[in-house]
Amino acid sequence: MSEHDNLPKADGKPEELHPENTENSTENVVMQPETPTEEPITDSVKNMDAETPAEVKATEAVIGEEQDEVINEIEESNAEDAEDEGNADRHQIEEKDYDKMSMEALADELDHLVANYKVQAIKKPVEAIRVEFKSQFNTLLDEKKEEFLNEGGSEIDFFFTSPLQSRFKDIYKNYKGKLHSHHKNIENNLKDNLANRLEIIEEIKGLFSTEENINTTYKNFNELQDRWKKAGPIPRDKYNNAWNSYHHHVEVFYDFLHLNRDLRDLDFKHNLDQKLKIIDRAEELAQDADLNRAFRELQVLHKMWKEELGPVDKEHRDDVWNRFKAATKIIHDRRQVHFAELDQVFEKNLEVKNEIILQINKVSEKGADSHNAWQNSIKDVEQLRALFFSAGKVPIKVNEETWAKFKDAVRNFNRKKNAFYKDLKKSQFDNLKKKMDLIKIAEDNKNSEDFNATTALMKKIQNDWKKIGHVPRKNSDKIWKQFKTACNFYFDRVHKAKDAASAEDNEAYIKKVQLLEELKTLELSDEKEADLTTIKAFIENWKSIGNVPPNKRYVEGKLNKALDGVFKKMNLNKNEAELIKFETKIDSLNNSNDSRHLDNERQFISKRINEVKAEINQLENNLQFFQNVNDENPLVQEVHKNIEKHKQELKLWKTKMSKIKELY
Repeated sequence: MSEHDNLPKADGKPEELHPENTENSTENVVMQPETPTEEPITDSVKNMDAETPAEVKATEAVIGEEQDEVINEIEESNAEDAEDEGNADRHQIEEKDYDKMSMEALADELDHLVANYKVQAIKKPVEAIRVEFKSQFNTLLDEKKEEFLNEGGSEIDFFFTSPLQSRFKDIYKNYKGKLHSHHKNIENNLKDNLANRLEIIEEIKGLFSTEENINTTYKNFNELQDRWKKAGPIPRDKYNNAWNSYHHHVEVFYDFLHLNRDLRDLDFKHNLDQKLKIIDRAEELAQDADLNRAFRELQVLHKMWKEELGPVDKEHRDDVWNRFKAATKIIHDRRQVHFAELDQVFEKNLEVKNEIILQINKVSEKGADSHNAWQNSIKDVEQLRALFFSAGKVPIKVNEETWAKFKDAVRNFNRKKNAFYKDLKKSQFDNLKKKMDLIKIAEDNKNSEDFNATTALMKKIQNDWKKIGHVPRKNSDKIWKQFKTACNFYFDRVHKAKDAASAEDNEAYIKKVQLLEELKTLELSDEKEADLTTIKAFIENWKSIGNVPPNKRYVEGKLNKALDGVFKKMNLNKNEAELIKFETKIDSLNNSNDSRHLDNERQFISKRINEVKAEINQLENNLQFFQNVNDENPLVQEVHKNIEKHKQELKLWKTKMSKIKELY
């Protein structure tokens, strides 16, 4: 157990003295003060401020000169605690980044606070949650409204409600009800407690004129001190005045005890011992690495000093206070340095966030003229939003302003995006009409027996379909299935007609199925070159068999799957394996009677090359957002890794394109 375990408790006081313990005790001594007592302090709270005794005001003036900024800060905090006594939870509620939470998470957090904490302790976080929830809901409301208007709705008819909003309102209403009840209860308690404390001060003043045994008077004094400690919280604006008045009259009482010096000196010694322990603890806290914890405990020490301990002898009074004050100032100064360092970090975070906002505004100003371009811009803004949320805190004085600028930037981007898609929908309805016309052509000709003429027509309308562009999303799948069904119906008829006349193709299919079985049981020699020669010979044999019926061309896919298993056993380079399979594939396509398969493959490869190039450009553009970030940053390294991966993929696709061009 440390010596600080013996710090004074709320009821700490010296043992009661008895006559036999004092040298100067005298039975039935009439006690008279050396100086006349001042006018009594009235019970009226209003008069308490206006009619404070002269000596109390003098004491307050001395205290005011001694107290510096940090003492005032602690006094204010303890005065607030005094009004809401027992509220230790105020300093223990975890601070969270509410601007990073979803609306559902905000509602859950509000519910948690209201259900588990004292209502008077959660005012600040509850208000922060309410502001953030309202902001996010208004943003959602704007988006829903724009979406409603874009779909042809009238502004006067717009209405939107959310079960989540209703839940949040119910929780907040519960909180306000609890808060109202709390304020109503404490209002009367604070007044009653203040009146009780003023009455105790008056009774202490009355001890100066009593004609009774000194020990009896001292016992009454201790009882009044106990009553004072148990009197409960009072209004914060009366706190310091009441305590200063109380301490003044306690000191006057001790000075009055000069007739029995032992009684006074014993109390002085007790108070000095306890105050020295408080000072020792404060000096230890001055070295504590956890400054917030140190400052909170320091507030408790000040409260003990003020509320639980009486005066010390005049010889030590200034010394102990100055030591306590010096330790307090060290903690305060260290906190100020810590806060200054945090301010520097917050300022850098502010620069980063302002740059991100600027980048969002640039993306918004640039705009786009196509769906793909807007999709890329949306990805850019999403990445910037993620960077904004991970950039850390900014100075509290500009926090709301920065958040508002960020939301405005995102909102402006969304408005431009929505305006584009609003115009796009008009053109999509025109495209819908064009595609419906093509569906009619396909359905009118799907039963045609003139395969030569109709096949050309069907290919043409398929190409026309691709050129028309997007239609409204709600119609897209439906009309595509309708068009695809009609076209497939026709081409299935064509393929069936070809299958019926292609016995040779069926025989090739049977042979290839047999080869697949052989490939599955093929034993490797563990010599790469020898095994590659074997595999290539197998592939050449496969090619020499010829084409299979169009409706059984899936056997080519089975070959690729079987080859994948063999290449895996050989630990063959992925790109090399891909090229071997690709050569087999395009040879099969080239030997088929339908040239559109080779055309489709070429178009597919061309599309993939463009997509991979776009992805590389996107990643390289993203690197511009990390100009001030060290290259060793894991996020930057991941971007570089992805770029290299896509470049290797692009190289493979280009090689495939060169091989397919050789066939033309």
